[in-house]
Amino acid sequence: MKIVILGAGVTGSSVAGALASEENDIVVIDQKPHLLSALKGRLDIATIEGNAAHPSILEQAGVGTADMVLAVTNNDETNMLACQVINTLYTKPKTIARVRALDFLNHPELFAPGGIDIVISPEQVVTEAIHNLIKYPGALHVSEFAEGLVRLVSIRVVPTGFLTGKRIQAVKEKLADSMIRVAAIFRNGKAIAVNGEALIATGDEVFFVCPRDKVRKTLVDLHKLEAPIKSIMLAGGGHVGKRLSMALENNYHVKVIEQDINRAKEISNDLRNTLILHGDCTDQSLLQEEMIEEVDLFCAITNNDGVNLISASLAKKLGAKKAICLINNTSYLQLVDGTDIDLAIQPKLETLGSILRHVRKGDVVGVSSVCGGSAEAIEAIAHRSVAAKSVVGQRVDQINLPDGVILGALIRDKEVIPVHHDTVFAEGDHVVMFALDKKLIKAIEGYFQPI
Repeated sequence: MKIVILGAGVTGSSVAGALASEENDIVVIDQKPHLLSALKGRLDIATIEGNAAHPSILEQAGVGTADMVLAVTNNDETNMLACQVINTLYTKPKTIARVRALDFLNHPELFAPGGIDIVISPEQVVTEAIHNLIKYPGALHVSEFAEGLVRLVSIRVVPTGFLTGKRIQAVKEKLADSMIRVAAIFRNGKAIAVNGEALIATGDEVFFVCPRDKVRKTLVDLHKLEAPIKSIMLAGGGHVGKRLSMALENNYHVKVIEQDINRAKEISNDLRNTLILHGDCTDQSLLQEEMIEEVDLFCAITNNDGVNLISASLAKKLGAKKAICLINNTSYLQLVDGTDIDLAIQPKLETLGSILRHVRKGDVVGVSSVCGGSAEAIEAIAHRSVAAKSVVGQRVDQINLPDGVILGALIRDKEVIPVHHDTVFAEGDHVVMFALDKKLIKAIEGYFQPI
């Protein structure tokens, strides 16, 4: 597949890296030569320096023969204009634009057919990811499939928890529910085989798939559901901070620390039940004045990784019960291990899933990229096909999926149904699968081609 990426920033470079490793033909456009040089130094891709919205630059990139264009520059207007130009001048490429500002997103008529094919909002994706972690305290990762009917959840195995030293078979017996399935086990970042004899160790990250209404009970049975979160302090009132505050302020006691006085005044006009504080989130005296020791959750979500690391670590040392932070630079993740920070969230991974669902060749409607992008959970729709392989009409034990692909859930007519070895796939079934390695995605795509 030929894909043109507009923008070589954090999102553009991470997407380029993920897609280049899958044998796609990638061209990246950006106005900053040092960003392009860095990309070319580590990836086998083509780069073009110039304005991504200019027709001459797009023509130079061969947009007319591209299958897809991802407009992910740091400027909403550039992304929107570039897609408009492409859809006016060319017929083939599908256009995907990153749009951050709520002013644009609140007017869906701006994205009518013929202008932009697909709009993604990384800030909204990150907001939902954090919100899910707040709803399910104790989870490391939570993503949704089948319009929210199914959750993929991961937990860290603790020394005193039920999972330590247990085999998968014992876990199945404990759960006693065929709709809850262990999807993957990662040890020191590497997947281990998931079978009845697999032994779970302290420190492992265990992924399981289960219906939405059974997540809390599963967390209690397998781990330990932490105390409910009531008070939240957000460091940063940017796009993510404002969205998260809007999502939380009616159900939680929320405070936001914002250093830019103009931004603080701006968001205070839209947030009715949130206390906006003008100040530095790394200021110890400010945190103490605001009784950080009584805060259940401190979220460092500024656009500066260093500030996020410092403020989250400081908040935890001063008594915050839990602290999480956003990290864009993968290198910084190593620094988190030396702190008391409970969890680091990578926005580029959360965003990657929302993009990959449109890149996958089968009828894929959901993707969650996990474990640093090395593994994926996929939701695909089953179709009867004469020209290609299909799961429709076959039993689960008849499908020749490679080792490393685990069937997580089956949704039929908007209902999660138990999956057994003799379950027969039907037309229109939504199938949630976990691929322990991205190299296995191609095999999955082959079975779920659209009609």
